[in-house]
Amino acid sequence: MPFIAAQRLILAVLVLSAALTATSPHATEAPPSLKGQFLIATPAMRDPRFDHAVILMVRHDSDGALGIVINRPLGEKPLTDLLAVFGNKDATASGNVRIFLGGPVQPEVSFVIHGADYRRAETLDIDARLAATPSSAVLPDMARSAGPTKSLIAFGYAGWAPGQLEGELARNVWYTAPADPALVFDDDRDKVWEHATARRTQDL
Repeated sequence: MPFIAAQRLILAVLVLSAALTATSPHATEAPPSLKGQFLIATPAMRDPRFDHAVILMVRHDSDGALGIVINRPLGEKPLTDLLAVFGNKDATASGNVRIFLGGPVQPEVSFVIHGADYRRAETLDIDARLAATPSSAVLPDMARSAGPTKSLIAFGYAGWAPGQLEGELARNVWYTAPADPALVFDDDRDKVWEHATARRTQDL
């Protein structure tokens, strides 16, 4: 599936599932939502894909959950190269951007986590301070210096089926903590797990 089509599909699924949950008269009671929280891998985590992972939760309801790992940097890429991936051949774009592995699911799908100072029609609110927008929509604005003040570009995401995350929480493989934009955008990636763990609200 082409990059842009895949991102549009994920966005449509997220928006549709949220709408159905809100409007269906037969919807079951949603679990306490972790949207806008950090999931932090505990020492009990045995999945190497999430060892010391810190995940910003973008969505969590009775239909499942989705989050973006914020401490798996992959390196830097020229902005022109990323634009080309999404079919935009803007040769005037300059500079490099840091990219992250957002999770093991659909690594061809890319989102930009950013502050609430930036918004497009495709933007998904995470909380009052953080939001997520498909990269194909944000990167052209970044090339024109019209993008968000702070951002994190991630390919792939972490996803859970209904009830799956609740089961993992019961097995004590995750801490939780309130999300903090400073940890998302500014903190040393080698220190994010340590600093997030210090703020945990759930102990083993």
